[in-house]
Amino acid sequence: MDNLFSDRSVCKRALARADIEHLLRQSSPSHLIDCDLEEADLAGLDLSGWTFERCSLRRADFAGSKLEGTTWRSCRAPLAQFTGADLSDATVISCDFNNCILRRSTLAAATFERCKLTGADMSEAKALDVRFEETLLIHAKLPGYSFRKQTLKKIDFGQADLRKCDFRASIFEECSLRDAVLTGSRFDGADLRGVDLGGLRLVDASLFRGATISREQAGQLLSELGLNVR
Repeated sequence: MDNLFSDRSVCKRALARADIEHLLRQSSPSHLIDCDLEEADLAGLDLSGWTFERCSLRRADFAGSKLEGTTWRSCRAPLAQFTGADLSDATVISCDFNNCILRRSTLAAATFERCKLTGADMSEAKALDVRFEETLLIHAKLPGYSFRKQTLKKIDFGQADLRKCDFRASIFEECSLRDAVLTGSRFDGADLRGVDLGGLRLVDASLFRGATISREQAGQLLSELGLNVR
């Protein structure tokens, strides 16, 4: 095994837990490129500072792992398990994390850009200052998240669980809240002119008190609520 890894970059390898543990015995974080870690058991490992680039991570298990400051680029990780993992300051770019499990994870100051997180379960996470941009969060679970004073760009929250989320003073640019669950969420001072509000229910209309919407949106909302706009 000692001859398998000649430097800190590991390319085009199928890696199991034993291989990762071997890399951990070396002195500095590793850079994995085009590696296959599908269904790998990496639970509880300290991989802080590692970089994963174009790696296949389908159903990989990172439960309880330390992943602080990690970088993920163009990885495929559907159904991956991150329950209780620490992803503080992680950067995730152009990755497929569809249906991954991030329950009770730490996402403080983590950034997700141009990612697919459809169906992801991110509930009960410590998510202070987590950032999403140009990301699909359709059907995702994010109850209680704070997006206060953030500028949200090209985020699709369609049918997501956004109960008790804080969107106060946030700005939406080319976003969607269509059919999202918004019970108990706050939008005071939010600029909603750049968001699709389709599917709004009468019971949710009061949530947007104090927010700014366009005249076109106002007409759409009244129509959705069964009122005739003339």
